[in-house]
Parts: sequence; C-alpha cells; structure tokens
Amino acid sequence: MTRQRFMALCFALGSVCFLIGPFPGYANLVGDSADAVTFFVGSILFTAGGGVQSWLAWPGRRSHGGGRAAWWSSIIQSAGTLFFNVTTYQAMHVAVTSSGYNKLVWRPDWRGSVCFLVSGAIAYRASRRHAWHGWLPQRGGRGWWQPAVNLLGCIFFGVAAIAGYVVPAKGSILDLAAANWNTCLGAACFLACALDTLHTGESAKLPRFRRLHKLEHKLDTELQRVL
Repeated sequence: MTRQRFMALCFALGSVCFLIGPFPGYANLVGDSADAVTFFVGSILFTAGGGVQSWLAWPGRRSHGGGRAAWWSSIIQSAGTLFFNVTTYQAMHVAVTSSGYNKLVWRPDWRGSVCFLVSGAIAYRASRRHAWHGWLPQRGGRGWWQPAVNLLGCIFFGVAAIAGYVVPAKGSILDLAAANWNTCLGAACFLACALDTLHTGESAKLPRFRRLHKLEHKLDTELQRVL
C-alpha cells in the first residue's frame, strides 16, 4: 500500500467514526461510553492521516504554488486534529466515568474547526478554478472536485461547532440535532474525498505529487514508443 493510500485509509476510517458517532440510534445501541470512544478513535485516525499527509507535503514546502499550499494546508489541518484529540478524550473520560451521562458526548471543538476551515480554504484556493470570478472548481483530471468537497466538509464541521455552543448545554442528543447532522455531513464529505484517494492513489491536496505522477506516466509512454 502506498503512503497516499495509507493516508486515505486513515482519513476514511476516521470519517466513518465521525459519521456514525452522532447518530442517536448508534449511541442508543452501543451506549454513551462506546459512542465517546468512537469519536476518540476517529480523532486519532484523523491525526494519523494528517501526519502522513504532512510528511508527504514536506518536500514541497518551499516550492511556489501548490507545493507550499499543500504543506500549509496539511500542517494546519494536523493542528486541528490535535485539538479534536484533546476534546474527544475529555468527552470520553466524562462518558466513561459518569454513569448518568445522557447528553451529546462530543461536539466539534471550535479551535479544531477553525483550523479545518483555514486548511480547506488554502487547499481550495490552490486548486484549479474558473468561471464565476474564479470561484468554481475546474473540471477535468482525477479528484478535481476534492478541494471543493473537502472545504464543504470543513464548513459543516464549523456549523456543527457553532450549533453545539448555541443550543442549551443541558439539551439531549435529539435537542442537538443541528450539531449532530452537520457533523455527519462534514464527515460524509471527508469520507468521499478519502475513498476517491484510496481508489486512485492520488490526492488533489498534494498537487506536487500529482504533477510528478503525470510526468512519470508521460516518460513511461515515451520509453514504450522508443522500445
């Protein structure tokens, strides 16, 4: 398995955790403690994926354009996952130690959500765009839609963080539906991007490696013609 696919696998499994964790039916099925563990495991997987992504982006950190953007996007996203590690662990500790705990076990941390938004914005700004004053993603190539969907997922997490703080702190899981559903939608966006990268072996957030892959493919084609 390539490093890109291992990164995608971590993000995919982490996204699944954040996708199923907010569902009341899942919490009722496994219990609040197991639900809190699900969020914590998901945050660890996100951190692992972010670490590999930062490692892959490291060689291009000083290059102009996509390489530098990929590095900053990766490192800021990794910082956001660390904030999620802290808050999901705290939620897990509370759920495990408090037998009468019956509230939402975790809501997106605002600091981690801000990091995700900044990371997603950097990646989208570095992607190919056209039309409507340069805001729409340009079609063509593998994963051309990933930066836009990734940014949308970051926005959903941001909305979930806001909803989690606006609603009454004593609300039940059902009362915090806005936070739950936006977390699920954000996780679904991240999962779609991860599955596409897992399938193709290429990430649109690492343009340097995408260009290298195209160059290698072109070189192989030319060699086959000569031979």
